[in-house]
Amino acid sequence: MEISHIKETYYFDYSSDIIQEIVKKLDKTAGESDLDYAVKAYTFVRDFWTYYPYRFSLKKEDWKSSKIASQKEGHCLDKSIILISILRAKNIPARLGLSRVKNHIAVAQIIEKFGSDELVPHGYVEIYLEGKWVKATPAFNKELCQKLGVHALDFDGETDAVFQEFDAKCANSFMEYLEDYGTFDEVPLEYMFKLMCDTYPLMIKKGVKMGDVLDLSML
Repeated sequence: MEISHIKETYYFDYSSDIIQEIVKKLDKTAGESDLDYAVKAYTFVRDFWTYYPYRFSLKKEDWKSSKIASQKEGHCLDKSIILISILRAKNIPARLGLSRVKNHIAVAQIIEKFGSDELVPHGYVEIYLEGKWVKATPAFNKELCQKLGVHALDFDGETDAVFQEFDAKCANSFMEYLEDYGTFDEVPLEYMFKLMCDTYPLMIKKGVKMGDVLDLSML
């Protein structure tokens, strides 16, 4: 296993006070397996921070896990970064995955501003547990899922948990993955910005650049 999957970085700053407070709160005991701890950490991150997809910072400092964790809400990438830091703090290998997805629920504002129901980049976490990599997406908090009529996405540490394909009544499509851009040991912010510009030409038209904070209410 490569050391890069567990090391502390600029973005995954798990020795920071706020991440260490979370790790202490989760309290990995001597007899608790990495799998059990990862499941517990996933559920905590999924539900503690409310999902909010409408703000996207292009400031490097805003992507540090300690900065994100101090907020009350975040999108899929924000919450994935927090989870990776929590796991790496306990020497559990974890890395960031990026993809392009089509979300059929709760994207009215994105469609209005960008003319697309595709979300780019969507973030997930790959975790190395019991000899294999498994994927987990801690994006949609349980309370939001209840409001949307969708089952909360559970993670058992053994199989991939990347999306709810249908709503709770299995009547309507909820999310589908269109393209996977791979995994990264650090946050590739400039690449993420390029993906957004390629997908949303309006960003170029509006003159959005690195260092800006993208807020859909301002477009």
